[in-house]
Amino acid sequence: MRLAILDDYQNVALTMADWEGLRPSVQIQIFRDTLKNEDAVAERLREFEIIVAMRERTAFRRSLLERLPKLKLLVTTGMVNASIDKKAAAEQGIIVSGTTSLRHPTAELTWGLMLALARNITREDAAMRKGAWQTTVGVSLHGKVLGILGLGKLGGQVAAFGKAFMMDVIAWSENLTLGHADSLGVRRVEKQELFRRADFLTIHTVLSKRTRGIVGPDELAAMKSTSYLINTSRGPIVEERALIAALETRKIAGAALDVYDQEPLPADHALRRLENVILTPHLGYVTDENYRAFYGEAAENVRAYLAGNPIRVLNPA
Repeated sequence: MRLAILDDYQNVALTMADWEGLRPSVQIQIFRDTLKNEDAVAERLREFEIIVAMRERTAFRRSLLERLPKLKLLVTTGMVNASIDKKAAAEQGIIVSGTTSLRHPTAELTWGLMLALARNITREDAAMRKGAWQTTVGVSLHGKVLGILGLGKLGGQVAAFGKAFMMDVIAWSENLTLGHADSLGVRRVEKQELFRRADFLTIHTVLSKRTRGIVGPDELAAMKSTSYLINTSRGPIVEERALIAALETRKIAGAALDVYDQEPLPADHALRRLENVILTPHLGYVTDENYRAFYGEAAENVRAYLAGNPIRVLNPA
């Protein structure tokens, strides 16, 4: 039986879990690159019975699943993966299973990006390496307004960080209730006020038909020229062209982005040329602890499937 582990950018998958117990009956192959062309993906994976996918790096739509006749088990890291057509998989007899994941790494990265924006950390680091000294003037977080778009479990963690830094924390989402906001010591506001008042606006909502493009030209126009936007959720929640325009014209002071419409971000992308944006390569979930949870439970899922007792199944028949 053949098992493919996909998109192992750092070449660490085999060091993060006990895969040896699957050998020699299972042949494991690692792929470090991401293929975007469906024909190329289908050709690469057509001989594999088991696939372990890292988050949403490779999309498994119906059209691709129909071209993988040998596939029996598709494991995704995390329990939610919008890039897998679970219904199509079930119709083809493919079991989709998931793993647990940690939320706090993304909250921590969000705060790191916010501090980097406020104090120009990346710009000052680059300047010092060129021989310069104190080239910018930063701002404090203390007393500033932290706006949170989406106050779920992850947004709630970020809200707690904001309160610890003595920020005025406000939040909005379509389903956010006053009671939930109050329970976290956060003030619920309407959408327009969120963008109008926030000094730092951070996004923590899932990508869906309802949230795609929810931050567009009107929302960015409502922000202050001194405000910053942080997105560690999903790229398409923010209209990319509108954000680039707002950054180019200094309609907002800057942004820190960990997620993009297209990932990996193309080498010639306009965002790479802007000085007032901090870019990280979707690192929100990329920690040793999270990878060990991802790959450790992925290996458990494979062993359970081979024993005839699949676990953590996301598309029950």
